[in-house]
Amino acid sequence: MATGPGKGGAGKKGPTPQRGLVVKLRSARKRSPASKLWLQRQLNDPYVQAAQLQGWRSRAAFKLIELDDRFKLIIKGARVIDLGAAPGGWAQVAVKRGAARVVGVDLLAVDHVAGAEIIQGDFTDPDMPARLTKMLGGKADIVLSDMAPNTTGHAATDHIRIMALAEMALDFAVGILAEGGSFVAKVFQGGSEKAMLSAMKKNFALVRHAKPPASRKESSELYVVATGFRSTP
Repeated sequence: MATGPGKGGAGKKGPTPQRGLVVKLRSARKRSPASKLWLQRQLNDPYVQAAQLQGWRSRAAFKLIELDDRFKLIIKGARVIDLGAAPGGWAQVAVKRGAARVVGVDLLAVDHVAGAEIIQGDFTDPDMPARLTKMLGGKADIVLSDMAPNTTGHAATDHIRIMALAEMALDFAVGILAEGGSFVAKVFQGGSEKAMLSAMKKNFALVRHAKPPASRKESSELYVVATGFRSTP
């Protein structure tokens, strides 16, 4: 089980790459070309290195840190739901940034995160909203979703699949958010579907797209950030 971040870790900005320092694989005989490229990138990724040093479960923790720094999403005492919580990095950040209650859900088992409750299950199950609301002790102040399907390499297909996940996360959020709440979800570049954006603009005061510095430049991922939730009949 990973350890928690050190004191003050949640307030740190993204790491600065060390120029000229490249880690090479010692043995690559039994690895596929794709595997070698992925591992080489991981070994030389300053965010991976910083996550290990600071005790975050994954480099993705810095994405939420950067989004929160920019949009002030996680208010002190907030009730937070983390959809697709594995491996637990976003739950760690939410706890460290002052959330009172953090509940995560994922199809995969997740090691205990101090200060949070993470359950194994499907957030689309009909009984899940009531279950999570009970665990939170009320409606959520923010719903986070860093979920993404396995990519196929076909841009149009990958876009459709991640938008389907984001739309399901939005439907879930609309039913469980408290007035004034926020919603964050991962999407891919290519434009959010009009229907989804229309629903978000109807239910939130402000909707924006952002690409945090921790997102790899070559990645097509973006985050949609919606704030000021207002329930509609």
